[in-house]
Amino acid sequence: MSDSSTGSKPTIDPASLDPQTIDALSEVAPVTAAVVAERAPLTVISSRTDYLEAVESLARGHGPLAVDAERASGFRYSQRAYLIQVFRRGAGIFLFDPPAIGRFDELNEAIRHEEWVLHAASQDLACLREVGLDPTKIFDTELGARLASLPRVGLGTVVEELLGVYLAKEHSAADWSTRPLPQSWLVYAALDVELLVDLRDAMAALLASQRKSGIAEQEFQAVLDREAKPAKTDAWRRMSGLSVIRSPRNLAVARELWTARDEYAREIDSAPGRLIPDSSLVAAARILPSSKRELASIREFSGRASRSEIQRWWDAIERGTQTDDLPAQRGPVESVPPARVWADRNPPADRRLKLAKAAIAAVSELLSIPLENLLMPETLRRLAWSPPESLTLDAIRSALEDLDARPWQIDATAQVILDAFVDLDQTPVEADGGAS
Repeated sequence: MSDSSTGSKPTIDPASLDPQTIDALSEVAPVTAAVVAERAPLTVISSRTDYLEAVESLARGHGPLAVDAERASGFRYSQRAYLIQVFRRGAGIFLFDPPAIGRFDELNEAIRHEEWVLHAASQDLACLREVGLDPTKIFDTELGARLASLPRVGLGTVVEELLGVYLAKEHSAADWSTRPLPQSWLVYAALDVELLVDLRDAMAALLASQRKSGIAEQEFQAVLDREAKPAKTDAWRRMSGLSVIRSPRNLAVARELWTARDEYAREIDSAPGRLIPDSSLVAAARILPSSKRELASIREFSGRASRSEIQRWWDAIERGTQTDDLPAQRGPVESVPPARVWADRNPPADRRLKLAKAAIAAVSELLSIPLENLLMPETLRRLAWSPPESLTLDAIRSALEDLDARPWQIDATAQVILDAFVDLDQTPVEADGGAS
């Protein structure tokens, strides 16, 4: 990989470029053509020797590292990374093939204590950690854009707004498990990190001008500290169209069909919906065919694995029709119900929520921070449903802290939440301290 961070840009002779590179340039021209051509053609690091050389180069670089990962969502079952891109000033851009390399422990050891710049870090941290890449400090340019109240926060639009550079985004939904990866895809992947450090600097300056640097630091740390959500026990209930099924027996068949599909998808690492869509499973569970032949004749029962794996689906139907473990029509009830039913089920909580939401919306406008970033809607919902017994500022602050609100969020919202709750009860309580 060449180092595009030092020296002057060479003059590019189009006649010297290979056809793949010309195709790649045509997709990102005119703004980034010279940058791409300087490095053409891009290659993916897949050998252990080349990987260790890249680690040394990145360790010798300076400043933050731009990191991105490409998955194959919608094509594969797993959320593993199929390409990892890293850029550092003084080192250049490196494109790694994670399935070929395996673990990235050496790279992690070399860079983990440096600042990593990611766009929408929460989407990539899990797959990076899966291969041993675990940062201790991040700068999230997507989250920074939200806190800065930019109108749009996608990478392309933020780069265009703050750096004046246009980025083509044609391959964001591509199947990155494809091998070999087309040159145009590699260009797209490289551009995702090439400008990310410059974007970080521009974003940091914007946040500082808005006096939001400390807020951003707390939010970035919260992304790093956030634990993965446990898998839902009744994930099969999320099938689209399932609401048409009412009978417990039919629901049992739907559950078994979903489970069979999920197990097969995991086994061959394919997105479940690409094997057989939800609508097909729901149709089979609704009709309850009496034979494998009748199952195959259902017009709605389609998908690339609907016939090739017909025995698998028939076995699932038989399990569902024979089991004594019949599911309830509705899944487990959440401890806090949806807000739309509060007016009937808990009128005081409904009034608390509405008053507090209005008060927080005013703070959101005053601080120029989106409402959902100022305080997560779920946090306010839980607090309004089960407020502290004693409505004091300390009690509200403590409750927000228990619900994982960050210190800056508590400082910004605790008093207005208290005021809203107290106004509702019309029993003013003198604040007992804790304000910052």
